[in-house]
Amino acid sequence: MKAMIDARAAVPAVRNWGLSWPLIVCISTIALIACQPGLLLRDADTYWHLAAGRWMLEHASIPTLDAFSHSMPGAPWTAFEWLSELVMVGVYRLGGWVGLVALAACCFGLVLALLMRFLLARMEPVHALLFTVLAGSMLLTHLLARPHVMAWLLLALWISALVGAAESRRSPPWWLLGLMVLWANMHGSFILGLLLGAGVALDAVLAHPRGMRRAAAKPWGLFVALSVGAGMVTPNGWQVLWHAVYIMGMKALSHIGEWRSPNFLEPSAFELWLLLVLALAFSGRVRLPWLRLVLVLGLVHMALKHQRNVAVLGLVAPFLMATPFARHWYATATPNRDAQALDRWFLSLAAPARPMAIAACACATALFAAASMHLRPPMPAPSITPRAAVEAAMAAGAKGRLLNEYSFGGFLIYEGIPVFIDGRADMYGDAFFQKFVDAVQVKERKQFIAFLDEHGFGWTLLAPGTSAIAVLDDLPGWRRVYADDTAVVHVHVGAASD
Repeated sequence: MKAMIDARAAVPAVRNWGLSWPLIVCISTIALIACQPGLLLRDADTYWHLAAGRWMLEHASIPTLDAFSHSMPGAPWTAFEWLSELVMVGVYRLGGWVGLVALAACCFGLVLALLMRFLLARMEPVHALLFTVLAGSMLLTHLLARPHVMAWLLLALWISALVGAAESRRSPPWWLLGLMVLWANMHGSFILGLLLGAGVALDAVLAHPRGMRRAAAKPWGLFVALSVGAGMVTPNGWQVLWHAVYIMGMKALSHIGEWRSPNFLEPSAFELWLLLVLALAFSGRVRLPWLRLVLVLGLVHMALKHQRNVAVLGLVAPFLMATPFARHWYATATPNRDAQALDRWFLSLAAPARPMAIAACACATALFAAASMHLRPPMPAPSITPRAAVEAAMAAGAKGRLLNEYSFGGFLIYEGIPVFIDGRADMYGDAFFQKFVDAVQVKERKQFIAFLDEHGFGWTLLAPGTSAIAVLDDLPGWRRVYADDTAVVHVHVGAASD
């Protein structure tokens, strides 16, 4: 590490216009997203998050009972991500879909900039850039205009501050307690923050000599205890902790795309990450302290179980692995050999950016993003926005209760149409969700007809290819009134029969 620092000091000054790698990474990320803004609006949950925020503004309160479905009216449901939803609806009212995309893009860019700055303090710029690009590729797998992207920024601040304090053998940063209060009211991933905080705290204590561990344990132990308390400073108190545990135990998650295991039949950033880490481990280039190893393995387990956690692994792992990697790599590699093979700009851009450069880049990026999204306005994906189908259903006189596709629930809630099911799986529960899946897959025709009669549906809105569509086409009392590549509509015009 010392050789690396000395090599940096010896690099001749070059003109870099006050730029830095974190700034370049941030503005490049935002600019790239501005070229494909629709990628962030491909998930139906964005719609119902906006509807929840709108409801809170209209009623000046946080909902505790369901107000959006006809299948579970008045059922207990709390908007645990209420603060994020208020931010989203506020941004949406100011800037529409462009505003939401800009918010997510800025959070994403700042996360990568923060990671890059953390890595630059510990390794050569070329390595820091490679780590950051790989992390960004894994984050892209779950980059959506939803609350969790804002939580990524809080997670990056949390883990970078804690690891930095632990490695410097300082007391924990107490300002993080305020960050935890904010995080707990924005997204359920604060539970992960608490677990990581406890792990880093123990790692920090064990890093001290035996005679000093008791003294070091006092501030870190107090910090962990206060962090748990800060996580309960929400409108729901301790129930916010139980809610996260309840969701993770739901069996219905296996039917939801982002909660399924990753697909390794096609190349992915996650596969590359696994292969790279295995190569480094087998070659002896990196050795993690046992506690950090446990944390990284835990994140790998989460990512293998649910593909949405690939992004979390990509973000958190570099913070835990950076210093051990740099220590072992530079102890065995030729000092500064990467910098000698690359242009001197790599090292010159490691210094912090100047304020004027930051301001100029921010303005230029904003103008580019605005122009790009003006030419290609971001809109939610057609696959989650069955607007034409709903309009056709209304024109055909559709009335009564609706049986809807799961992925259409967010749009329908946003349009003020009571739904049968939507992305709030925690409210519906395992039994209800499984009943819905069995019904639309039509495992038994009689069972499906009984399901229709039980709920008294007046019309259906299902995705093409759904098994139930073929049954409805032949079922007396039902008439297909519309079909396109997004949705198929049937209207109940008489009594269904066997």
